[in-house]
Amino acid sequence: YFGAGLDHGVPQDNSFYAYAEAKAAADEFLRHSELDWTILGPSRLTDRPGGGISVGAAGTAGRAESVSRDAVAAVIAAVLSDPTTIGRQLEFSDGADAVGLAW
Repeated sequence: YFGAGLDHGVPQDNSFYAYAEAKAAADEFLRHSELDWTILGPSRLTDRPGGGISVGAAGTAGRAESVSRDAVAAVIAAVLSDPTTIGRQLEFSDGADAVGLAW
């Protein structure tokens, strides 16, 4: 998700806190492993039909944006077959760029 990381800022009394902590720990583990990894950071999920996307560098995308679940699925499929995404964290939302051409 947008903003995932060790400094996620989710308060401990928020029900999302445990997820934010687990996601941050998993992402850090991957970054420091010898595995080939790509970390995805979709914005707020919606059920509307998918389209293109807009990809920003990690930490640069606005948190108020949203992305369709269709687009998230398309991004997952695209990064699995694109070795240029290895070692990158991609934060994205709905936008005008074609999936796969956005990064």
